[in-house]
Amino acid sequence: MIRRLYRLWPNPKLLARLWLLTAGQAVLQGLLLALLIPILDALVRPEPDIGAATPWLVLGAAGALLYAVLSVIATPVGFAAAGALAAQLRRKLMHHVSTLTLGWFTAEHKARLARGVTADVGSAAHLAVTIGGPVITSTLLPATVVIVTFTVDWRMALLLCAIALVAYLALRRAARIAEISEIELERAAAGVASRAIELGQAQPVLRAAGHAEGTPRMRAALEDHRETYREGMRRARQPFFVYTGVIMAGFVAVLALTAQLMLSGRVEAATAIVLLVLAARFLEPLGNLIELIGALRALRNQIARIEELLSTPTLPVPAEPVRRIAEADVEFSDVTFTYPGGDTPALKEVSLHCRAGTTTALVGPSGSGKTTVTRLIARFFDIDSGALRVGGVDVRELDPGTLLDEIAIVFQDVYLFDDTIEDNLRLARPEATWDELREAATAARLDEVIERLPAGWQTRVGEGGAQLSGGERQRVAIARAMLKRARIVLVDEASSALDPENEAAITRAIANLGDDPDRTVIVIAHRPATLAAADHVVSLEDGRVMETGTREELLLTGGAFSRLSSQYERARHWRIADMSG
Repeated sequence: MIRRLYRLWPNPKLLARLWLLTAGQAVLQGLLLALLIPILDALVRPEPDIGAATPWLVLGAAGALLYAVLSVIATPVGFAAAGALAAQLRRKLMHHVSTLTLGWFTAEHKARLARGVTADVGSAAHLAVTIGGPVITSTLLPATVVIVTFTVDWRMALLLCAIALVAYLALRRAARIAEISEIELERAAAGVASRAIELGQAQPVLRAAGHAEGTPRMRAALEDHRETYREGMRRARQPFFVYTGVIMAGFVAVLALTAQLMLSGRVEAATAIVLLVLAARFLEPLGNLIELIGALRALRNQIARIEELLSTPTLPVPAEPVRRIAEADVEFSDVTFTYPGGDTPALKEVSLHCRAGTTTALVGPSGSGKTTVTRLIARFFDIDSGALRVGGVDVRELDPGTLLDEIAIVFQDVYLFDDTIEDNLRLARPEATWDELREAATAARLDEVIERLPAGWQTRVGEGGAQLSGGERQRVAIARAMLKRARIVLVDEASSALDPENEAAITRAIANLGDDPDRTVIVIAHRPATLAAADHVVSLEDGRVMETGTREELLLTGGAFSRLSSQYERARHWRIADMSG
């Protein structure tokens, strides 16, 4: 456990200092008990010899003072260690996840990360400090007492060793049960947490359906947690009582042996008193271990979950990555890609070339591979075969930071931080001037939104941008992309569910993105206006490139793009019939 904690924490010096102080206190307690031997030998006799006891009493007082000093030092070190360890480990985790492929961040993995960074790290740091010390004391103090006891009476020392062995075996069984119970309880707690988040996020839907207090799944998760906790407590009862019985039987055995030694004349009264005191200080901390074992197993499981996150394979980076992109063109050459865990390739031998300074529109039915193309450009995943080049360099040879510096992404699910509009834009370039902010907002048609908001630029957008409409969030995202001045912009037009005003504004904003001659725009297009502004159209179907060319050229071929355009035009002219007459 200690080795795993040392490997886990980036800088374990504070933890080591605390544990060394605790170990010093535990050993010192045992050594102070050893002073009872000469002190009682001098005092418990027909004619007490105060002079002989005085040096040992002085030494004991000095030891007690040293123990108090160690306690005073250890207390603030413990408080500091808990906070520092949690902060260090959280930074380590956040640095690690920043090197993972973006495709790793699924809903399940994001939930695991959130729980790991908050609950597991915080609890592990707390337990390492608050439980680590008592565990060290409860093991080192009995060990020191056994060594001291050997200097008094070897028979009692052997009895204490036998008690320790039986207690160890009983404790191992209790530890296994505690570990299983903690894992099951963590699973149940995760289920409750997931349902609780669902309860908060889906309140409008739940209230409309008459389930404001939760769904049957929520109630089932709560019941499962209660049953899991109750079952864990039931299983833990037996090993708890067995271990307690071992300690009590050990104390009875100590009393019996002491009485037998005194009655047989093998030890004096003073020695018998020393043996009883030593046995009591041996059994008391040993008995405390059963109270600590559940927390120890919880700590072990938390460490395992954190280690699992830290062992997630990072994005492969070459020893000497390319750190500069000459041109912002994007080229796929016979690219095949299958999502992790999938059976059917999402892209099959795809070849396309998006020239620098142009706008390329990706079209095709749902599931044709449009979004996959944009994800691979941003290196959410690595391709299975073929080559994907940006600026003539395979993306796997590029430094990940260099690649992402050159890319801005505007997807359907725009996420904004619960901050002001200004600060959400400055994420792209914190040092941007006000003129640059206003220029980006104007080009993205965000200025119209800012003008009608009471607090203007200082309007807080809410968690995830909830205070803005979908179209307004997309305008913020487009403005952020423009402010970043990335040479490659990936956009999902996502205008199908927008009102006409937002649809027109976003279409114009996407067109403005392509006005920069140094910027390459790749847009998943749905609207004719966006297609009309594109220099190049790529039609995809079932993970394959079916057609490429300009919009006008593809309309004349009668192929997949022409059919999609005809379907859209027919749908655009649909009208609901008036049945009133």
